[in-house]
Amino acid sequence: MNAETASDKILFDFATATNSSAWQIVNDDVMGGVSTSRFEVFTNGAVFSGELSLENNGGFASVRSSPVRQNLTGLDAFVVRARGDGRRYKFTVRTESGFDAPIYQCAFTTRRGAWEEHRLALTDFVPTFRGRAVTDAPALDPAKGGSVGFLISDKQAGPFLLEVAWIKVTPGAGK
Repeated sequence: MNAETASDKILFDFATATNSSAWQIVNDDVMGGVSTSRFEVFTNGAVFSGELSLENNGGFASVRSSPVRQNLTGLDAFVVRARGDGRRYKFTVRTESGFDAPIYQCAFTTRRGAWEEHRLALTDFVPTFRGRAVTDAPALDPAKGGSVGFLISDKQAGPFLLEVAWIKVTPGAGK
């Protein structure tokens, strides 16, 4: 399947290792939790996997990219081609680099073992801070896009696995 049309812009194509810069893991151990995760890039895609634990008031694992150095003005949606384990994940966008800045999240649920294209409209992203919705934050502005990532915080302890072929942006809206 062709990952890019004339109007789409690929941010990360893990199958070709195009623009697959360093990714950083951030798990609940930053607040005393014991969840673990890793992000590995292989020749046919990337894998975000690990073990979610609810111990010590934990319950999340995440990974985020280095800042995306592309002009995303005019973007209406992110599209993620992924194969999951039936669990609910969140695609995240950081517009600022500080730890005290909101993070924008849009949830998607995977079907176990099925490759799917998840279209995530900008209007569906919710600003959050440390897991809680922020009501006075502005809407996600694609011109301020910094880094993107994945988060799992579905309150289900156990292993998780999300394979990602590519992430792109598109001017089309909807899911």
